[in-house]
Amino acid sequence: MIQFESLSIRRGETLLFDGASCQIHPGQKVGLTGANGCGKSSLFAVLRNELVIDKGDAKVPSDWVIAHVAQETPNSEQSAIDYVLDGDTEWRDLEGKIQDVDHPRFLKFQSRFEEIDGYSARSRAAQLMNGLGFKPQDNDKACKTFSGGWRVRLNVAQALMCRSDLLLLDEPTNHLDLDAVLWLERWLKLYSGTLILIAHDREFLDALTTHTLHIENQKAHLFKGNYSAFEKIRSEQLANQQSQYEKQQRDIEHMQDFVRRFKAKATKAKQAQSRIKALEKMERIAPAHVDSPFSFSIPVPEKSPSPLLSLHDAAVGYGDTAIVEHVEFALSAGDRIGLIGPNGAGKSTLIKLIAGELKLLSGNLHSSKEINIGYFAQHQIEHLQLEHSPLEHIQLLDKECNNGTATDNQLRRYLGSFGFSGSKATSKVAPFSGGEKSRLALSLVCYQRPNLLLLDEPTNHLDIEMRQALAVALQDYQGAVVLVSHDRHLLKVNSDKLILVANGRATEFEGSVDDYPKWLVAHNKGETGLPEEDHTAEDKVKEAEHTATAKKDRKRQEAQLRQQLQPIANKIKRAERVLEKLNVERDAIEQKLSDPELYQSENKDQLKPLLTDQAYLQKEIDQAEAAWLEASETYETMLEELKQSEA
Repeated sequence: MIQFESLSIRRGETLLFDGASCQIHPGQKVGLTGANGCGKSSLFAVLRNELVIDKGDAKVPSDWVIAHVAQETPNSEQSAIDYVLDGDTEWRDLEGKIQDVDHPRFLKFQSRFEEIDGYSARSRAAQLMNGLGFKPQDNDKACKTFSGGWRVRLNVAQALMCRSDLLLLDEPTNHLDLDAVLWLERWLKLYSGTLILIAHDREFLDALTTHTLHIENQKAHLFKGNYSAFEKIRSEQLANQQSQYEKQQRDIEHMQDFVRRFKAKATKAKQAQSRIKALEKMERIAPAHVDSPFSFSIPVPEKSPSPLLSLHDAAVGYGDTAIVEHVEFALSAGDRIGLIGPNGAGKSTLIKLIAGELKLLSGNLHSSKEINIGYFAQHQIEHLQLEHSPLEHIQLLDKECNNGTATDNQLRRYLGSFGFSGSKATSKVAPFSGGEKSRLALSLVCYQRPNLLLLDEPTNHLDIEMRQALAVALQDYQGAVVLVSHDRHLLKVNSDKLILVANGRATEFEGSVDDYPKWLVAHNKGETGLPEEDHTAEDKVKEAEHTATAKKDRKRQEAQLRQQLQPIANKIKRAERVLEKLNVERDAIEQKLSDPELYQSENKDQLKPLLTDQAYLQKEIDQAEAAWLEASETYETMLEELKQSEA
């Protein structure tokens, strides 16, 4: 069991933890959450015994093997698969020892090597690399030949190779595509040790975590359940906390007023001193931060031609080699297209064609003269000027787009909505974190007022709050969007149509984002569909003779099914109507809560009832969703039973 006892840690002048305590039991899968800079990575450093504790203690069983993803990426001549194998240090040690057959302990070494299944280690390493997107021919390549993103994947593979008791993963999905994320998710579900995971992908967290450890106000609080469960509990706590905070502030104001008025009077001095001591001992309740630090909108496009762009029998690739062929689709204002497909199938290639960075190999591409494309590429942050500040970046862009007509105050307000306020707006970009650079790059793309927004993995390095702000901004955006992302939540809420890029084609995917993993498993097994049966001529004659009868029987059975299922179907429809009404009410409240003016002290009487209504509405929504889910499950169960009985 991992035990934090009254843990206090500083990093420089910053107090990260102050008397934090909690317990994590073996086998639990814990999502570690909290604002940027709250101490998540520092907690990992404590568990790895790499950071000095100021006070308290952090206890990890002494016999536990701890694995984590290395921060420095490999840059050596060592082969990729050998680097991954280094993750299993015991295997590597025994591999060397069993080479000496004359060693007096050779048999013991050999026995242990077999016990840990040492002879299959290279195969396991190859499977890990394959799951993370490496091709078989990559295994023997030198580490230094890979790009930075692929070296990060090697670090992830090395951590997974370790036969660990505790696995610490800090943003493992960065630099992974959707296929690799899905594979990693399946692998971690089967992991038998204790997992502590920092991630900003809510679908990934929800699928894996059994508990959520939230860091806030120098404390660590452990919640049972995945990230969505934590969000619901947290929203209720925030509403209650805000109410308690306001009450405490009134009490403090009253006590301070008493002290100011009577501390100089002899008859009241003792009472004043008593109140001063009470104020000093009072545990201050932090104000509830119900609003996200990010709240931006994508400027309305100047023009919205229709269609914006169309592709007919288009082929695109590199050199003379086509990667995707026979592409057919058109884009108009308001369209939301999500591109999905296996790694390397051509999603980014297709986006580059639309962006004008690649030319057609064949076919036709027609784009409106009024098209204005905003393109966020996977490596967009590399185009930032590191010696410039965010304000200087946006000033230069404003000169290009608007002849420099925007005032500094207008530009600062715009940057502030992306989290660059105060001195941050005038600081050099060079020392910014990956998340800050991604936010700045995204703000520059949006500022150009595109009517077609191309987003290729825009969420790399972005935290949950920023991802949610992006999802909301895209929903309100009036232009068209083409999106490639490993963040399934972003794909779900911002894709009206999914285009599957696979096997050299780009075709509409009939399922949802949740159906894609099943398709991918079938694809990786080589299953492109159900094989056709080889009917003989006699069989075909018999089949034709029974067709009419079969159709009549099927219609009769379907009518009986509809009659028996109708009451449950009506219940589902009622639940859906209730949910729709409640969601409209909640959206209206959240719209009001998004107003920054509401959080001024003079408006606190308006804020409190809104927060309370929000919490109660969320409870009603949860109950309505539970009723809908129960009815839906009953419907599906009855449907299956009835089908089986008819069969």
